[in-house]
Amino acid sequence: MFRFSQVVFSVLAIGCLLTGCDMIDYHPYDVRIDGEKNLTAKHTSLIEQQCEGKDTIRFVQISDTQRWYDETEDMVNSINKLDNVDFVVHTGDQADFGLSKEYEWMRSIMSRLKVPYVCVIGNHDCIGTGELSYKLMYGPDNFSFNASFLHFVVLNTNAYEYDYSDDVPNFTFLKNDLAAVPDSVTNTVVAMHVGPFMYQFNDNVADYFNYRIMMYPRVLFCICGHDHKFSTYRPFGDEGPVYYECGSADKKSYILYTVTRDSYTYEIIQI
Repeated sequence: MFRFSQVVFSVLAIGCLLTGCDMIDYHPYDVRIDGEKNLTAKHTSLIEQQCEGKDTIRFVQISDTQRWYDETEDMVNSINKLDNVDFVVHTGDQADFGLSKEYEWMRSIMSRLKVPYVCVIGNHDCIGTGELSYKLMYGPDNFSFNASFLHFVVLNTNAYEYDYSDDVPNFTFLKNDLAAVPDSVTNTVVAMHVGPFMYQFNDNVADYFNYRIMMYPRVLFCICGHDHKFSTYRPFGDEGPVYYECGSADKKSYILYTVTRDSYTYEIIQI
């Protein structure tokens, strides 16, 4: 016969196996983010403080790191070796399936950067409960910040993921954000995951989108990702800015931009 002490031990042992030994995890789409949250507010504040008064802003764009964790780590190590980089912009698709674990894994890698970073929400980041995970870890999916003279606008443009029925792009945000741009700003960069006339974008509002962003002070260029290859294009011809699309992480390359009050340059860095 089993003694009472043996029964208790068996129950405790099973409990250990089920909990302490990590054999049971939350459902992958159960939005539970461990560790640091609200990263956008923290990092944009750092960017604004560290860039205050600068006449030259240098930032890096990476994009579409889903699945490619080792390659992303290699890019982070490469970026950390660069001189005078002010911040990094990830133009979307950290996750492949919108899983909270994917966000946590990518945050672990990105946190090794020596400079602040911000992340655009991508279409894969919206899958399942991914949008909720993004907002918990980072914050709003539309935001902006000022790097000295440079106003940086970050937008959710993944209209297809919302069946074209939500305010994506959000023109109310653009209107309110433009009204709050300080007089010290002379130039603007707009970041998004999918650019106009990519299939995820709501092309019915593309012309109006261009009209709204061109209201900002001197729009130098826009940056995006999504198609997993480097390209430059002008979707609105001379009536709109040039778009720079960054390749995916498996290409092991990123873009370094140097922006002054009068001009800018970019460099594709292959590692």
